[in-house]
Amino acid sequence: MRARHVQGRRFTLSAFRLEDGYGHPTGVVTLITDATKQYRSYDQLELLQHASAHIGRSLGVEQTAQDLVDTLVPAMGDVAWANLAEAVFDGNEPPKLVGAGDPHLRRAALASATEPWSTELLQPGAAIPPYRDTPGLRRMQHGGAVLLSPATAITLVNSSEPDERFVPKHGHSAMWAPLYARGLVLGSVTVWRTERTEPFDKQDADLLTEITSRAALSVDNARRYVREHRAAVALQQRLLPRATTETPAADTAGLYLPAGGGAEISGDWFDVIPLPSLRTAFVVGDVVGHGLHATATMGRLRTAVQTLADLELDPTELLTHLDDLVTRLAAEASPEHRDTVGATCLYATYDPITGRCLLASAGHPPPVLVQPDGTAQVVGELSPGPPLGVGGMPFETTALDLAPGSVLALYTDGLIQHVHHDPVAGLARLTDRLTTSCRPGRPLEETGRAVIAPATDSPPHDDITLLLARTRALPPEATAEWDFAADPAVVTDARKAVADQLAVWELDDLAFTTELVVSELVTNAIRYAEGPVGVRLIRDEALICEVTDTSNTQPRPRRARWSDEGGRGLFLVAQFTTRWGSRYGQAGKTIWAEQSLAS
Repeated sequence: MRARHVQGRRFTLSAFRLEDGYGHPTGVVTLITDATKQYRSYDQLELLQHASAHIGRSLGVEQTAQDLVDTLVPAMGDVAWANLAEAVFDGNEPPKLVGAGDPHLRRAALASATEPWSTELLQPGAAIPPYRDTPGLRRMQHGGAVLLSPATAITLVNSSEPDERFVPKHGHSAMWAPLYARGLVLGSVTVWRTERTEPFDKQDADLLTEITSRAALSVDNARRYVREHRAAVALQQRLLPRATTETPAADTAGLYLPAGGGAEISGDWFDVIPLPSLRTAFVVGDVVGHGLHATATMGRLRTAVQTLADLELDPTELLTHLDDLVTRLAAEASPEHRDTVGATCLYATYDPITGRCLLASAGHPPPVLVQPDGTAQVVGELSPGPPLGVGGMPFETTALDLAPGSVLALYTDGLIQHVHHDPVAGLARLTDRLTTSCRPGRPLEETGRAVIAPATDSPPHDDITLLLARTRALPPEATAEWDFAADPAVVTDARKAVADQLAVWELDDLAFTTELVVSELVTNAIRYAEGPVGVRLIRDEALICEVTDTSNTQPRPRRARWSDEGGRGLFLVAQFTTRWGSRYGQAGKTIWAEQSLAS
């Protein structure tokens, strides 16, 4: 039998029957033992186990502090609070000595065995007045828990009179312990007894020291996570493009939803890259893993895609170069990150003049195409390809002809796996939502929010990225093109055709420069290539002149010597135009030069 004394002491009662030689009962022996110390040890061990299991489950600083005080109340005391340095909430390191003359302390959590919580006490979020800087405080902040009386507590907060902000009503015994971890004083914890009559003793202080030493590590882990999370968020926000963009090829809107309602950041990204000749590239990618490492890898891949896209590579060739980069990053990574370097990517280019869209995938989910009439379907003919970093396996380019007003939806797997983790069912749901949400004239950003709305009901387990692109078409009257034989005599015909077209467009002021560009580029094509030469003019926000030939030779401008009779063609083109470049097709190359029409 067990019993508890009114003052908290515990006793065990054992009774034994006495018998004579014949087995007849002759009496009872009763033994009463004071087992307070034994059961107290059991209770303390149980409390330590509870603290280990419940403190540190969250990566939030405030929640970790709240778990700590909830563990202490009512197990140890009737009232408890935790104060943390202001810097800890932001993920930064606090000063070496928290509180002594430093006003940057804030209440992080509180708990009370008797509800409601007294309004006289400082509430969570309230600033804590600076403690008095004394040698005793300095020793306390680097040691274990100490016992406090109400008078000592009042003196500690630099007050000479009872202050109910720091001493709860009927508080008669208290313990104060620092949250000290990895050489940093993160804050402190205070526990008061108001209802219980027995005061705290040294055994209680030792137990609090053990609990707070473990809790301090959890608080510091949460602080470090906050710092890394904020750095990753800031980096990702700087890396992602604007949510909405407009190019001659398409209107676009990108939406990003981090995992865990913002608690986790990974390497998802999207991009819209303007290309020469009014074309536009659409990119969506997903890097393996979460955190700052994944975000940094995403930044390197996004920069690489932009650089490779500027070279006007075919989607297949671009992904091949990107695959080589990821393989190299994996080889250079530290052992703990080597197996987590990888990514998927979908790269597409769209030409508003031809309406042709070229796509290639590196292990990425297929896009969904919404026709102008509102019907949506998965681009099933696109080969998924291997993920980036596998190496040695080819990628394939798929060509689509898109009508003006079509909407191409690119996304990451988090959008189709946030429910039941079934990508097939998720893709079907996405197609249905695009069918009901995509309407002519509706802003794409509004459409995107409607599409991802079901994923916002609960924090997603993975990042969600969605890029919508509504295609445009350049009117036929904004382009003109001609084919010429590979004969030097056609250079004059090409100059005249260009001049006549510029007159129709009322761009006679650009005739001299454009004729010069056409003359030099056509002459080079006839000299160094075989077969017909194509010339095309494109008018939009700029005047673009293109010359196409059957050669795959890389054009290289050079500075001719004063005695050279030729070799100045590309140099002159570069001097008289805003920019120029070249790209390669299945049979030959195209050299283009652009002149601004801003004036």
